[in-house]
Amino acid sequence: MLIVRDLLERTMRFGELQRSVGHISQKVLTQHLRALEESGLVHREVYAEVSPRVEYSLTELGRSLKPVHDTMCRNWGNHYKKKISKA
Repeated sequence: MLIVRDLLERTMRFGELQRSVGHISQKVLTQHLRALEESGLVHREVYAEVSPRVEYSLTELGRSLKPVHDTMCRNWGNHYKKKISKA
C-alpha cells in the first residue's frame, strides 16, 4: 500500500520509491512493483537514453484505489486519534 500511496502523488523512479517507502530492499521493491504491474495497477515506462531511465506511475485502475486509500487512512486516523495524541 505504501507504493500505491506514493504513486498517488506523482510518477517516481525506482530510487525515489525506495527512499520514500523506507526500509525495503531492492529485491523486495522490485518484486512488489512487478506484481503491481502484472495486476494492472502500475505502469513501468522505460526511456531509451544513454543512461536508461525507468519511471513508475499508477494506471487508471491503480488511481481508482485513491478513495479506498483515503478512507483507510481517515478511518485509521479517527480510530487511533486519541491514542496518538496521548503519546
